[in-house]
Amino acid sequence: MIIWSLLRAVAQPFAIVLGLGIGVAACSALPGDGPWMGGASGTSSEALPFDVIDLTPTTIAAYLQPATIDRPSITSSLSAGGKVAVAAGDALKVRIFEPYEGSIFPTIQKPGADFGIQRVLDDGTINIPFVGTVRVAGLDLLQIERRITQQLAGKAQDPQVIVEFVADRTHTVMISGDIKNPGRVSILEGVRSVVDAINRAGGPASGAASQLEVVVRRQGNVILTAQYSELLAGGDIPIQKGDEIVIRPNSRVFTVLGAVVKSGNVEMAKHNTSLIEALGQAGGLNDLRANKTGVYVFRMSDSQSNPAARARVFRLDLLQPVSMLVGQQFGLQARDVVYVTNAPLYEYDKILTSIYRTFSIISVVRSTGTAVSLPAF
Repeated sequence: MIIWSLLRAVAQPFAIVLGLGIGVAACSALPGDGPWMGGASGTSSEALPFDVIDLTPTTIAAYLQPATIDRPSITSSLSAGGKVAVAAGDALKVRIFEPYEGSIFPTIQKPGADFGIQRVLDDGTINIPFVGTVRVAGLDLLQIERRITQQLAGKAQDPQVIVEFVADRTHTVMISGDIKNPGRVSILEGVRSVVDAINRAGGPASGAASQLEVVVRRQGNVILTAQYSELLAGGDIPIQKGDEIVIRPNSRVFTVLGAVVKSGNVEMAKHNTSLIEALGQAGGLNDLRANKTGVYVFRMSDSQSNPAARARVFRLDLLQPVSMLVGQQFGLQARDVVYVTNAPLYEYDKILTSIYRTFSIISVVRSTGTAVSLPAF
């Protein structure tokens, strides 16, 4: 009975100390840490609200980063003098000359017969004195000049007709958002692309090109959603009358957490940042903490474009030499979270360190008889 009492007396403080050590370890392990590697790898993917995908040479094909935009801008193939069809509501200026004195119309050396502003009517026609009603809707300026010349046959000798746009209501695009001069921009003055329209409106009001998103709507449908920097890099597209262009701030960032040298948000300076580049921007893996077999990318599903899609967790094992090549091919997306797990030995070391600290506290209490309050958890 005496021996049993002694064993209980020794075992009880040891159990208390061990419990305190584990508790302190738990308190110190939680703040600032992310999920354990076993949390994703040790659970069936069917029981999780996301899919776990191992990045290998076989699976990477479906997640290759987009190709670099290095093609010339599409605007280079668009003529500044492109043909623009006239529509109802447009305002035209018509002048007519004849080569000989004494004719209906003056010669080109004298002020021409200016018939004032001709507003295109709803039926697509204009009415010119001595010429009559001319149907112009759907024709470009050169075609209108030829049609007027044809209608003057028998009335004038070799008439020379000049038709110009004065103002238009239909050949415009609406541009709004983070732009210096929001409003309507005419496409009749060399504006042929989205970038042209943005430049004509004074350019973005603020923010770097990589932090601006451009949305183009045509007849109520979104035909383009891209970063402004991508348009400048060669992804520009032609515009049509009636298009709507919206420029809005959209800082493209991803987040790096866990056992890296420098965690936090990182701006995507280009549209095709790879996973290896992302780790490099975070200063690389922490040699003392990082578990090189547990590099994860957390990606939320796109609830708007594909409501049925599940979130995905991509896993990369950097201890495999081929993973360096795989990581270079895997492209990050905005709002991705890159997490590097802690090595198991580092986690165990934290627990042992906490237990050692607890023993030290107990030793101090016993030697001094001073009450010491332990941190709450």
